[in-house]
Amino acid sequence: MSTWLKSAVFYEIYPNSFKDGNGDGYGDFKGMTEKLDHIKSLGANAVWLNPHYDSPFMDGGYDVRDYFKVSERFGTEADFDEFIKSAHAKGIKVILDLVPGHTSEQNADFLRSAESTPNELSDRFIWTKGEWDFPQGFKAISGRHDRKGNYVVNFFSTQPSLNYGFNRVDDPSWQMPHDSPAALATREWLKSVMRFWLDRGADGFRVDMADSLVKNDGDRNEKPKTSEIWRDVRKMLDDEYPDTVIVSEWSDPQAVCAGFHADFMLDHHGNPYNLLVRGEEEPGVYSYFDAEGRGDAATVAAGFSEWYGAVKGSGYLGIISCNHDTPRLAPYYTQEQLKVIYATLFTLPGVPFVYYGDEIGMKYVKDLPSVECGFARTGSRTPMQWNLEKNAGFSDAEKTFLPTEQDKQVNVASQEKDKKSLLNALKSFFAFRKTRREFTEPDFEFVHAKGAEPLVYKRGNLLCVVNPLKVKQIAPRVIPQKSKTLFAVGKEAKPTKTNITVPPLSFTVFEVIGG
Repeated sequence: MSTWLKSAVFYEIYPNSFKDGNGDGYGDFKGMTEKLDHIKSLGANAVWLNPHYDSPFMDGGYDVRDYFKVSERFGTEADFDEFIKSAHAKGIKVILDLVPGHTSEQNADFLRSAESTPNELSDRFIWTKGEWDFPQGFKAISGRHDRKGNYVVNFFSTQPSLNYGFNRVDDPSWQMPHDSPAALATREWLKSVMRFWLDRGADGFRVDMADSLVKNDGDRNEKPKTSEIWRDVRKMLDDEYPDTVIVSEWSDPQAVCAGFHADFMLDHHGNPYNLLVRGEEEPGVYSYFDAEGRGDAATVAAGFSEWYGAVKGSGYLGIISCNHDTPRLAPYYTQEQLKVIYATLFTLPGVPFVYYGDEIGMKYVKDLPSVECGFARTGSRTPMQWNLEKNAGFSDAEKTFLPTEQDKQVNVASQEKDKKSLLNALKSFFAFRKTRREFTEPDFEFVHAKGAEPLVYKRGNLLCVVNPLKVKQIAPRVIPQKSKTLFAVGKEAKPTKTNITVPPLSFTVFEVIGG
């Protein structure tokens, strides 16, 4: 079983946006390879690479045309291999995005399945029996092919669902059981995709919509037959590729029970991540880091403790700064707030995932026209801001696939020179985090969580104290023994005989001596 995930710090790369190495306006493998030193200097030792496969990009690459081929947009097969080789040489693991639930409508297997004459791939995708069937509860596309029947899609109309079968079969005329030969064949096909890229040097996968495989399979807290598939995949990995990890986009601890090494805590309404930093996205709900102090640490602590308790000892939570589907935290928070937010997020028990550009506080760009079906997500996918040169150093092209933002402070070159920058603060934090095994061990406890008061939690023999507000606060004295300050963002908190004085917008780590 893999052990490297325990101490991993991930950096998420959206390939279109990271670095253009050939001047065509899109990011590519050569650009990624060129900037590996930046990733390493941040303190990250792993990369999550969003889809790199051949695709018509009707959904940002999550519509895969050929699972066994890289996109020419990003370079050659040799360029991909060089990226993996160079990352490994620098001590950086690479996990790829796996899209198991659907393909592109241009996928060769789907086109074969869509033929009017039955063939060996007719049942690789989900088709209704007749062309006038419009099943309730499913998105079904009609009239696009000569095959009788309509095909089910998972998300957009360009993404036909692969056939992993149904747990509850309501209409046997077109719904196949999860253990039917066709469904089992799809499962084996998925394993062949994984083996292909693992043999090429990948270290694992982040699995897109991991709970979407078997249909009529209960709610996201159950998914018994989908879970059965992933436990079968996990067994294959443990037997054949024991150093490989799989991380699910499920956002439910059930994913770890289903065989994943880790699961993302995504920005879903009411979950701990949402209530910690994104509550304002829902009317009348406020995050703990709300500047007016309207958040509630107790709700965050209760929810996080429940999630962590469900995975502790079996797997990990993936803690994100943001991702390609989520609005960036800036400009909703200042860079001084982001320093405290990141320190808090990444000292909670879990595996850190930093989205490209979050290390410098890149802003979510509102009101951009949708590109490649990004829609509201488009504003989180703008090109990386490297410097103040043309296109913020992202590309030499006259036009980039999304507009670049020019900002004198929000770019890597400027922040590297500024000792007080967000970039350097995050570098210092990850360097400190690496020195303390407590942050990768399971011991964890909230010791004070009430309203907008300072949040206090223990990691083994360490005590973390957070003040989200722009005013000084007082926390209860929860350090009966002697202590010393190890690390602080902002001014450090000061214990007295009766309490802890916590400066505005601060994060402090104490070591409890004799505890």
